[in-house]
Amino acid sequence: MEQKKIDRINFLARQSRIRELTSEEKEEQAQLRQEYRDSIKLSLTSQLDCTYILQPDGTKKKVTKSK
Repeated sequence: MEQKKIDRINFLARQSRIRELTSEEKEEQAQLRQEYRDSIKLSLTSQLDCTYILQPDGTKKKVTKSK
């Protein structure tokens, strides 16, 4: 996610503590927060795809998605 969008999320959060956000600002904030969550999930998933667990016998086991 672009730093510009993260800055906008933070700005809207600060504004919400000072005053009531307009409906357009609330919608924008919700949309930006969802985009941020999605980018974090994608980043974590990518990192876990490259993660292995070292077993006591020395073998490596790829981390798999839990059911």
